[in-house]
Amino acid sequence: MADFDLIVIGSGPGGYVAAIRASQLGLKTAIVERENLGGICLNWGCIPTKALLKSGEKYEALSHLKDYGLSADKVGFDFNAIIQRSRGVARQLNQGVGYLMKKHKIEVIEGTARLEKGDPAPKVVVKLNAGGERAVSAKSVMLAVGARARALPQIGLEADGERIWAYREAMAPKFLPKTLVVIGSGAIGIEFGSFYRALGCEVTVVEAVDRIMPVEDEEVSKAAQKAFEKRGMKFRTGAKVTKVSKSKSGVQVAIEAGGEAETLEAEVCISAVGITANTDGIGLEALGVELDRGHIKTDAHGKTNVKGLYAIGDCTGAPWLAHKASHEGIHAAEHIAGFKTPNVHSPIAGCTYAQPQVASVGLTEQACREAKREVKIGRFPFRVNGKAIAAGETEGFVKTIFDAKTGALIGAHLIGAEVTEMIQGYVTAITMEATEEDIHGIVYPHPTMSEAMHEAALDAYGRVLHI
Repeated sequence: MADFDLIVIGSGPGGYVAAIRASQLGLKTAIVERENLGGICLNWGCIPTKALLKSGEKYEALSHLKDYGLSADKVGFDFNAIIQRSRGVARQLNQGVGYLMKKHKIEVIEGTARLEKGDPAPKVVVKLNAGGERAVSAKSVMLAVGARARALPQIGLEADGERIWAYREAMAPKFLPKTLVVIGSGAIGIEFGSFYRALGCEVTVVEAVDRIMPVEDEEVSKAAQKAFEKRGMKFRTGAKVTKVSKSKSGVQVAIEAGGEAETLEAEVCISAVGITANTDGIGLEALGVELDRGHIKTDAHGKTNVKGLYAIGDCTGAPWLAHKASHEGIHAAEHIAGFKTPNVHSPIAGCTYAQPQVASVGLTEQACREAKREVKIGRFPFRVNGKAIAAGETEGFVKTIFDAKTGALIGAHLIGAEVTEMIQGYVTAITMEATEEDIHGIVYPHPTMSEAMHEAALDAYGRVLHI
């Protein structure tokens, strides 16, 4: 007889919510965690980085007090206190997950898991942090093991905690560098670059393709670079990193761009070149689990090709986002419990919490163009939005994309203050298969920055009111 109905390996935002949902549905559940409850997101990723970014945002805002008729003396910051606040936020949330595990009677097994053959699901053997091993069995096992920062040792790009940092080192550094090179302009690279620039660091971001934030709509990408450059960030796009060398005083990043070689020098280099799934060393090969470039292959319910074994979140591939992992974990838990989940497929929004923020969902304009899809596009700038003007947050715009034949909203791209809070309105609209008529008919509260969402939809059909 199995020890549990479900064992979840990994307690990140996918794993711990899957365990909670399974418990709610009456499954006897255990969760295995080798380090901290909450995983990378709560302890070293999504949440503590936002604490750092908020400190940087507040400090940067102090330089614009005159714009609001205010003044302050002896403006400064305590770098160590900023870092400790971020770590405190992580501890608070870690403790919160611990409370939720107890509340839902989920057994937490602290240690590193590996899988062995078993029936009706693989057996889980845990090397306990306290010493020794414990073998446990379940009717179903769910892998929520996440991913880690990608290293490129062939060019010397490996975090050493001193001169080359990955996200962990960048989040709890030993010192504040005066100069910094960030390799990679995705959300992680841009967010760290934005934070350190806000505190006065000279930041240069290197990107291999011809524009920054390459997954974003091209129009937003160009606007973002212009906004970041206005704040003093520098960029090298279309640049291939050929070698990273380090010394006691700093790093040298050799790049090639436009046929020319250049060496960038800085005190520290942050590697933000992607992630690697944590699928090695847990017994997947012996079980015959199907992988795709290191990521676990699953069906729509999170099932792998091995009986009784499920996988969700970052270890299953893109998009590598916490909210995607949570959604998959809940769905997989409900499937395991036999709960009939409504067949609703929500698009996954992407958010970057720099200054300005960037948020998007659905198709980009260039994707529609490549697919030769006929669309109607609307735009509305925050510079003419009443709330944005009153708040002094006029940077950026909202862009909407509608299918010209059906009127369905198929994409939305925003850049500006707090747009990461606004994007969910468009996510809901796409999920509910809203058309331009639905969005045009919504009454948006005034004054709010969300009114720009309405105006952008109106603009796509020549009905914009305030420009």
